[in-house]
Amino acid sequence: MAEVNTGGGDGGKHQKKRAKKSSTRIDMTPMVDLAFLLLTFFVLTSTFAKPKTMEINYPAKPEDDKDRIKVNNALTFIVTDKDQLYYYYGEFFAEGMPNPDGKPLTKLTKTDFSSEGLHKLLLDRNKPTISAIDKLTEQVKRKEIADTTYKRLVNKEKGAKEALTVLIKADDKAVYKNVIDVVDELNVCNVGKYAIVDLGAKEQELIQATTK
Repeated sequence: MAEVNTGGGDGGKHQKKRAKKSSTRIDMTPMVDLAFLLLTFFVLTSTFAKPKTMEINYPAKPEDDKDRIKVNNALTFIVTDKDQLYYYYGEFFAEGMPNPDGKPLTKLTKTDFSSEGLHKLLLDRNKPTISAIDKLTEQVKRKEIADTTYKRLVNKEKGAKEALTVLIKADDKAVYKNVIDVVDELNVCNVGKYAIVDLGAKEQELIQATTK
């Protein structure tokens, strides 16, 4: 609100008339109230940025080695120093380990983090799941299924028994960034079953023998 104050007067009959002086005062209180109301409105109606997190599964450590579940169809990646990445498929067997069926000893295969290395390997191994998800994506585009149904069916395909299972292991010389790169690539290639587990002593010996 604005107010105009006037001052001065006649000063009597014999005094010289003075010009009236006026002063303007603006009340800023309503404007400040409006500013705070607008600020409160925008704070309450704004959507704050949600922190981006990555879900990593750590299996519970069994109390006894007899309780360990053998994963026969898993693809195991071993991350080591100098950005080196090795893998093997199936159960691990080394010299001196129980091997009643006489299966061949595990041999490590070297790969890298390029599109022709890790990415291509996961695409080939996880091809059935990727094809099933692509079909579901086409159904969503044609509006044959709802988004909620699509998400449920995608999770079902990723968690199917025959879907690819990946184990990630790293030695004490591995870089944390490389482990995260493997996990990122798993998500890109629609691998839903993966976990980070400890590197065994026999696997460590095999890594040392391979990298010599």
